[in-house]
Amino acid sequence: MPKLAEATRAERRELLVAAGWRCAARKGYRDMTVDDVCSEAGMSKGAFYGYFHQKQDLLVALLESDADSLNLVAEKLDHQAIPAIERLRRYTREVLERSEDPARVQVRSDLWTAVVTEGSLRERLAATVQRRRELLRGWIDRAVRSGEIVDIPANAFASILLALTDGLTLHGNLQPTAFKWSNIRRALDVLLAGIATQSGSSS
Repeated sequence: MPKLAEATRAERRELLVAAGWRCAARKGYRDMTVDDVCSEAGMSKGAFYGYFHQKQDLLVALLESDADSLNLVAEKLDHQAIPAIERLRRYTREVLERSEDPARVQVRSDLWTAVVTEGSLRERLAATVQRRRELLRGWIDRAVRSGEIVDIPANAFASILLALTDGLTLHGNLQPTAFKWSNIRRALDVLLAGIATQSGSSS
């Protein structure tokens, strides 16, 4: 029975997180209220506070939900027998596709605003970003050693890719008509192709 209770509790928490995404898509994280989320999830405020101490804790949960889904994408790519450039391309494309989701764009924008003043939130975000950097750095390191891509500083290039994807998300939220995501994907394909060696590009 305890296991069933734990499973039920986890399921109810996920309902609140999913409701948070939907509310953020409609009105933004800053303007949505706990009442909005509870109404969307069909749950009471008492239930909400059984999982989250405050609204900001839901923001952290949304951040972790987003990161977990990207981690699953990365794990699948890590086990696929594909060239390094293709692995990087598929991962960056996945991140960019999520940047077209209004809920995720709004939450990420609000998150970056919040980290300026919230030290604990900044630490959580920094840890998430660092895990993504280490993942990309590992892929790049292996590709350099195998001769698939040119000798490029792995940590620096991983940081560039992270900054590009995160920065594009923020810019897209600031001015949605400033660029086309299809063109961004094409430009990144050209960038990645530019670091491939002759053997890497023919893999």
